[in-house]
Order: sequence, then C-alpha cells, then structure tokens
Amino acid sequence: MNTLMRWNPFQEMMNWRSEVDRLFEESFGLPQTRWQGATNWGLALDVRENQDAFIVTAAVPGVNPDDLDITLTDNVLTIKGEVKADEVSENEQYHLHERRYGSFSRSLSLPVPVVAEEIEASYENGILTLTIPKAEEVKPKRIAVKAHGNGSRAIEGQFSQS
Repeated sequence: MNTLMRWNPFQEMMNWRSEVDRLFEESFGLPQTRWQGATNWGLALDVRENQDAFIVTAAVPGVNPDDLDITLTDNVLTIKGEVKADEVSENEQYHLHERRYGSFSRSLSLPVPVVAEEIEASYENGILTLTIPKAEEVKPKRIAVKAHGNGSRAIEGQFSQS
C-alpha cells in the first residue's frame, strides 16, 4: 500500500544541502564536523488557541526543566535551553550520531495582549506545555439584546402623489 505524502520543497532543499555537505566531507577526508561541537537549532512548537488562552507545546526531551529559560517581553514569548552532548572517551568512536545537542531558542509574537502573571508552565515526559491566558479586554464578550414591549411596532406614513 502506498502512502501519499505532502511535498515540502524547503525540506527537499535542506536534504539536498546535507547530502552535498556530506559528499564534500567524505571526498576531502574531513571529519564530520556537523556533529562535533555545539550547534544552534530551532525548537518546533505547536500553538493552539481557545477563547481564554493560547496553549504552546514543545518537545524538549533530555532537557532538565530547571534549565529552560522562558520569558515574555512586549508580548513576545521566548523559550531557550540547551541539550548537553554525551561524554565520549578517546577509545570510543561514533558509528551513528543523529541526536541533536547544543543550545536552542525560539521566539513567538503573540497576536493579542496576554496576562503574563498568570502563565502556567508544566513539563511531563519531555513535553513542555505553556498556558498563556488572554487579557480580559481581548476576550470575546456576549452582548445581550433587550427587547422593549411586544417587540413589534407599526410605522405609519402617508403616500402622496404629485
């Protein structure tokens, strides 16, 4: 059975670039430096919205929640952290090293004012969840319409011919 997948041209370009980099590294006998030393990478976020709040979810496995730096300045949410690399002794070498490590940072501009003092953060099984309440003035309000009398009224007028 075949699976239909959405084509992502940007991912294709990144895959192509990685392969070209790998070919150059292998052909010139260079060590694979892309896995050595700390790197800076983005943090993928899910952002949902309901009537009362924004819910931001991020996967940060291997990060101690105490090492996360979460700030809100001028309605811009910023999440920073670092994944530490494993210690490798001199008599060991990697055969495959795909896990990311290094620092990460992600900023997100929130579209409406929020209540910074009431933001709640939780961390469970490597998933960071932030609940960011909207400011009271931007929450939708229901306006009741009051009807006076019996609700129907006749308008009388005169018709004239000139």
